Amino acid sequence: MAEIINGKAISEEVKAGVKTGVEELFDKTGVRACLSVILVGDDPASQVYVRNKKIACEACGIKSIEHRLPASATQDELLGIIAELNADPGVHGILCQLPVPKQIDENEVLLAIDPRKDVDGFHPMNVGKFMTLKSFEDIVERGVFLPCTPHGCIELLERSGVVLKGADAVVIGRSNIVGKPVAMMLLSKHATVTICHSRTKNISEIVKRADVVVAAVGIPGFVKGEWIKRGAAVIDVGMNRIDDPTASKGSRLVGDVEFDKAAEVAGCITPVPGGVGLMTVAMLMKNTLTSATCFARNKA
Repeated sequence: MAEIINGKAISEEVKAGVKTGVEELFDKTGVRACLSVILVGDDPASQVYVRNKKIACEACGIKSIEHRLPASATQDELLGIIAELNADPGVHGILCQLPVPKQIDENEVLLAIDPRKDVDGFHPMNVGKFMTLKSFEDIVERGVFLPCTPHGCIELLERSGVVLKGADAVVIGRSNIVGKPVAMMLLSKHATVTICHSRTKNISEIVKRADVVVAAVGIPGFVKGEWIKRGAAVIDVGMNRIDDPTASKGSRLVGDVEFDKAAEVAGCITPVPGGVGLMTVAMLMKNTLTSATCFARNKA
């Protein structure tokens, strides 16, 4: 049976390291890392995510500021708040919780955030910096914000002792949020990477040769247990809610991988929930510390 990668424990380790860095930065420079989160509307899932980010900020010693707008808010109102936060030297990270109501252009919102405060790592300028990053050691020096979920995947692998150098890695999914960036991160760790998706021919044969599998296709149980190579590391990014009359809420969360069957042969595997999702917030805290460190350095 596979070792279950404990996302909760590893995320706590990451946040503990961030807390130490936050306090050291404050002691040396007087700069208190600060994250501002904007929530438009009352989407239940978004409210949960915002609450989790606030809790994580408290655990890491990061100042947290929330801006809540009604679902009827206009794009100009939202952009006005972003402009104020861009100009505030005490704010180091800005995050607009997605999705936003349909009257607001999501791309315009992401472009409006100052790239130096784009702790989600979605601004084209940060994507460009990330794509040309030679090593993870250059992150703070170059002020690069790595996308949180993909970076969390790499942390889970490395902290679980998975050797990426020379590994045959397969990424299933090609989104700008997870698939593409995690493939580039694996390349920067010297893995040989193949990107697959739902329309890839002979995908089972491609996955069967992989030492590392990252599933981020958004289809429950898409990756079959018999596809997994014995001893492979499996990172399941999927977060899919399916009907289950035996569950207390009538539904449950599952990943993109057939967990039970895959766990019989994999060397290690992330559960859903309890795996990648917890790492996303932890890496957001890490990016906020990176931003605050860069601001403090430029201020000196």
